[in-house]
Amino acid sequence: MKTEQPKKYITCLVAMYILCGLVYMGWRVEAINMAAPLLSIPLYAAEMYGYVSGLLFVLMTYRLSVREAPPPEPGIAVDVFVPTYNESVDLIRRTLLAAKRMDYPHITWLLDDGRRESMRALAEELGCRYLARDNSVHAKAGNLNNALQYSQGEFVAIFDADHAPRRDFLVKTLGYFRDAKVAFVQTPQDFFNIDSFNHRLGKRRVWDEQALFFKVIQRGKDALNAAFFCGSCAVIRRSAIEAIGGFATETVTEDVHTAIKLHKLGYQSVFHAESLAFGLAPHSIDTYLRQRMRWGMGAMQVFRSENILFSRGLTLGQRLNYFASALFFFEGWQKLIFFLMPPAVFLFGVLPIVSPLNTFLLLFSLYYLLSILVHLELGRGYNSLFLSEQYAMARFFSFMSTSAGLFRRNIPFAVTDKQLSQTGKTWLWLSPLLIIAGVTALSVPVGLYRMYAGSIPVGAGLVTLFWTIMTLGTALIVASFSQKHSRNRRSEYRFPLRLPVTLTMQNKTYLGLTSDLSPNGALYIGQGVPPLTRGGVIDVAIHLPNLIVRDTAVATFIKGPGPSSPHGTSIGLHFNWDAQGNTGGLETFLFGSRLQLDMADFSEVETPPLTRLAELLRRDSTEPLIAQSWAAGLLTQPPRSGMLPVAIATIEGTAPLLFSSIELDLSAATTLRQAISGKTAESKVSLTSTGKLSTPTGDFHLYNITPCGSAA
Repeated sequence: MKTEQPKKYITCLVAMYILCGLVYMGWRVEAINMAAPLLSIPLYAAEMYGYVSGLLFVLMTYRLSVREAPPPEPGIAVDVFVPTYNESVDLIRRTLLAAKRMDYPHITWLLDDGRRESMRALAEELGCRYLARDNSVHAKAGNLNNALQYSQGEFVAIFDADHAPRRDFLVKTLGYFRDAKVAFVQTPQDFFNIDSFNHRLGKRRVWDEQALFFKVIQRGKDALNAAFFCGSCAVIRRSAIEAIGGFATETVTEDVHTAIKLHKLGYQSVFHAESLAFGLAPHSIDTYLRQRMRWGMGAMQVFRSENILFSRGLTLGQRLNYFASALFFFEGWQKLIFFLMPPAVFLFGVLPIVSPLNTFLLLFSLYYLLSILVHLELGRGYNSLFLSEQYAMARFFSFMSTSAGLFRRNIPFAVTDKQLSQTGKTWLWLSPLLIIAGVTALSVPVGLYRMYAGSIPVGAGLVTLFWTIMTLGTALIVASFSQKHSRNRRSEYRFPLRLPVTLTMQNKTYLGLTSDLSPNGALYIGQGVPPLTRGGVIDVAIHLPNLIVRDTAVATFIKGPGPSSPHGTSIGLHFNWDAQGNTGGLETFLFGSRLQLDMADFSEVETPPLTRLAELLRRDSTEPLIAQSWAAGLLTQPPRSGMLPVAIATIEGTAPLLFSSIELDLSAATTLRQAISGKTAESKVSLTSTGKLSTPTGDFHLYNITPCGSAA
């Protein structure tokens, strides 16, 4: 295993942060206002918590593992477990379809703790093994342990009900087990529903609240042989699990607890940082917070039962890594202190810090500026200062409640809700945040009066007022974002993919692209279909790599070209899968890849400030691959018969990019016919290959288009 270390200027930044933090924390002891201990001591404790957490963050992210997957040995027996309890048939179907198509020979098992005939029928239909038990003792861990008794594979791959793996998942993970000490290989848990509560969409960036953990922190843990087993998107050695008596059942986070037991026995873990499976992220604040509460409760249970800091069998690096992850769930108490401190100052007229304002601002500003820069730079672009604070505010009360896990032994296992259409009681979950915001807002006029009357120094009052405004602004953003997601009534996620589509009606074919696509429907934008009316039925063909999906569809709405549809007619399509048909081909294509990000050229990272400055000094620049202006086209290449529907992305200042579902002959004469806003233009073009985009059914081939003149 190789490691990636930060640049020298980042090392200097980290050293300055550690030194400045020691100076600041030492100075803060002298600045505590002992006349108001109920305010000043909790504030100092919250700041010390932040500094200790920062040091542990440096430990986990300074060095990152860099791994290249070795090829797997042939002839290994592999079982694939998909545990389920109450998830829908449609959701399980997609995961099983993806699991079945993985390239290395394996047996796929559906482990049904819901004991449903619909699941038994689904497993039989797809050729999977079905296993149920007569009770649900120990929830997911008990389900997995039960399956171990009926299977014989040397290795077990585990996927949650919503995580669809890529074809090469087993090929990319099994090779690590050539080392007999490796107990499990974990991969990132990535998500396809980028409109979830976890995600924020910018103009060219998709930010995922969990990406920092899976793309950076887990790699740092891996460098110290402390990577977590996360319960899904992983492969585990059967003999290692048997050596610890099965998956851990004592806590509600069976995954982390299992990893600790394996590490205590001297086993090694591997984190393969490539996203090889894609699932459903929590769609609303209630599902998000329920999931975090279970994680937090489990972390407290594990912290108590395993005595992480002093238990025998763990290395120092492993102890500190596990301790850092448990400590994270005490963040809610720190945030509560930070949220309540400004209104407390205004309402009671007492300052928690006794110091000349200039001295405080100098030391405070320097320390917190260095802290912010360290977190952004070591986060490698996956961190976001403002977004991270918003999520910290959203979950502060839930994290506070998880402290009960230190004292409660019996905590029920709660399955994370996977249904997009269920919205939950948003305002109930927001109520702690809204109470904080209300108290803070009411304290402002009191604070302004105290500043006017002179009972609070103006300088200290202005600092407190700025702090208050930041708290209120963050609360309003979180409440607005949460309420927006509570109104999501769509039962299916729509992939924002531009794929060639042909509609046929009365023996005439019309060309367009999908604007969004799901297994049950699509939004078509392209040539108008004059005979079609709302509620009418039309033949549809979606042109995928190595696959054309054909169906009939009902038009749910039709909008002609205009401001809302400048690139052609918009038609809503609802697919008519009959009793014998199934969406397997389309589902196979949609789930288990990151095509929607690649095709839109979305970035998951934002260059940190110092790294960006270094790039500017070196005059490095990165041009976007794909713009957001799309058109459909038909391509002819002799001696091919017929015409190939393609998608075309217009790139400002450079050649347009063509997406083809088959590999083209670059030496052959090529004719391109485009249909834009109902008008057809035909020309001869030359093509230059620029790469491929991988999909579960094959590759999209990318070509730059250069005009050669008018077609004959």
